[in-house]
Amino acid sequence: MQLTRSSGVLLPVFSLWGSDSIGGFGREACTFIDFLADCGFTWWQVLPFCMADECNSPYKSFSAFGGNPYFVDIRILAEEGYLTQAEVASVRESTPWVCEYETLRDTRLDLLRLAASRADEAARQQVTAFLAANPYLEQFCRFMALRRANGDRPWYRWPADSADRMDEQEYFAWAFIQYHFMKQWQTVHDYAAARGVKILGDMPIYVAYDSCDVWANRAQFDLDRDGAPRCVAGCPPDYFSAEGQLWGNPLYNWAGMRKDGYTWWADRMTHMLKLFDGVRIDHFRGFESYWSIPATATSAKEGQWKRGPGMPLVRRLQQVAEDIRAESGREVLIVAEDLGESTPALAKFVQASGFPGMRVLQFAFDGDPGNIHLPHNHMPNTVAYTGTHDNNTLLGYIWEADEATRRRTLRYCGFTGQDWNCPDSYRAVIRTLFASCAGMAILPLQDLLGYGADTRLNIPGNPEGNWRYRITAAQLDTVDRDFCRELNQLYGR
Repeated sequence: MQLTRSSGVLLPVFSLWGSDSIGGFGREACTFIDFLADCGFTWWQVLPFCMADECNSPYKSFSAFGGNPYFVDIRILAEEGYLTQAEVASVRESTPWVCEYETLRDTRLDLLRLAASRADEAARQQVTAFLAANPYLEQFCRFMALRRANGDRPWYRWPADSADRMDEQEYFAWAFIQYHFMKQWQTVHDYAAARGVKILGDMPIYVAYDSCDVWANRAQFDLDRDGAPRCVAGCPPDYFSAEGQLWGNPLYNWAGMRKDGYTWWADRMTHMLKLFDGVRIDHFRGFESYWSIPATATSAKEGQWKRGPGMPLVRRLQQVAEDIRAESGREVLIVAEDLGESTPALAKFVQASGFPGMRVLQFAFDGDPGNIHLPHNHMPNTVAYTGTHDNNTLLGYIWEADEATRRRTLRYCGFTGQDWNCPDSYRAVIRTLFASCAGMAILPLQDLLGYGADTRLNIPGNPEGNWRYRITAAQLDTVDRDFCRELNQLYGR
């Protein structure tokens, strides 16, 4: 799918407003889609739908396939008779401003288990049929039930008889959750399609060591004879971290994956393109070359570059997209997140893939006129952002930049005012993004609202305080929709 000139907004589902401690698949999601359509946006970009880790990051999960239970709207379950209004009211949020992960961990799964216990025989048959049609989700449900039966310990610490310990009721509860996750999301996705809004999903390149993916598919990962990772994932020092980042995810057994035609990856992409109209492959550069860090290392600096699977994997993913188009007539999009250290080999690889790459304005203004992130160097087959989920907000970036960078940024974007601390300054940057020849322009919602660094989603390398930002309905109503419509009409998006 080649990019049609368009625009969109980046907002994680967990950042939606509501009354249940986190955003989800309820009416708020459809209201946000109405907002996008009214403003003339074509795309809603979300973050990964998988379960978050202990630091609330959706980029390290128990499953590459399983959905986050917290996104299941409990009010819809109440309408369907699985919960009472009193039970829903008993877990109402205490603040609308942030995701209350501590409260969710203490209450949400037990409430969903209670809902599952009330499923009648017809509902159970629907869930059973759903699992039979989704074997990776069946693996995930089995894994989560076994994990609980084994004291919530990682799979590599389970005893030899761990498989005999699974509680069938817990297994069904997870199946019930996944069934309703998919059912509710399909309703939201269908609503988006009816409003002319497409969904751009996000696929992390790596999975967690303590995950269903590694537990059930160990031959696909680079593990030793005892099942421990030989090396782990990360990235070298860059503009996000002077020390590099030690992510700790197990690396793939690329040689083994090549022998079976990258089936696991093909199945994963098929699953993602059922959920979304497009998929952003996080850390796409890892397919060309990846940073391999010894499992015993204490710093990402101890890693080294190794060659990735390259074009054979890309061709398999392209084939998945082509098959979906042929079977459904639906156009789908794959975006390559190619940020990080730019090399000729990476640029050549992204170009050969045909997938749109990414450009970020916050990386553009280092004084080099050849910087690929500067709008005059953009290419039509790219997706351009003011910032991603890993960046500061645009206002935060302008506020915190040194005087020379701030002056260079605003001058480039045509802002000639004397007072840079005003809405016109960052609106000038947004206009510059929309005027770019990049095929797609994406704005984090915080940048439309003009919010500062306190609403930033994530600070890479800092495990505390991330992934909590939420908007309120009242805040969304303050967005200047006329300004958004003007941008999309004026610049042909």
